[in-house]
Amino acid sequence: MSVYIWSDLHFYHDKIRLYENRPFESVEKMNQILCKNWKETVKGQDTIINLGDVSLNLNKEQISKILFNLPGYKILIMGNHDKGKSVSWWMDVGFNEVYKYPIIYDSFYILSHEPLYINANMPYVNIHGHTHSEKSNNPQKINVSVEVLEYKPILFEEIKKIYAISE
Repeated sequence: MSVYIWSDLHFYHDKIRLYENRPFESVEKMNQILCKNWKETVKGQDTIINLGDVSLNLNKEQISKILFNLPGYKILIMGNHDKGKSVSWWMDVGFNEVYKYPIIYDSFYILSHEPLYINANMPYVNIHGHTHSEKSNNPQKINVSVEVLEYKPILFEEIKKIYAISE
């Protein structure tokens, strides 16, 4: 059982292709590639943590059709585009756990949608999305937006190796 993490899928958000220069000829192709990469990476017993902005303005039927066909135990830390729906709404469409606010994960990592204030005197690393292709100059912040991950979820253990944190 592995844990994967990523952010800012923006299913069916056609303008995100333009805003972020995503290399897809259509929103349908973008959705297809994101789902394909999820299925090729995450297996049934794995956990996938989504750090927000799963979709934009989809109804229950549309998003549940996507999420229920994707493998893994699904966790959502809600992003700015997700907060228009309730925690129970997101659970109804396929997430197993949903959080409105950042959480501390594995005693050391703060998982959030938007980057948080972190400095060298703080004993945490902030794993976040929201900034899409923008790189951080702060080594205690890791952007896991799909644009910086080549549109594939990253293994949480790979992030841990960066900081040489052992369990």
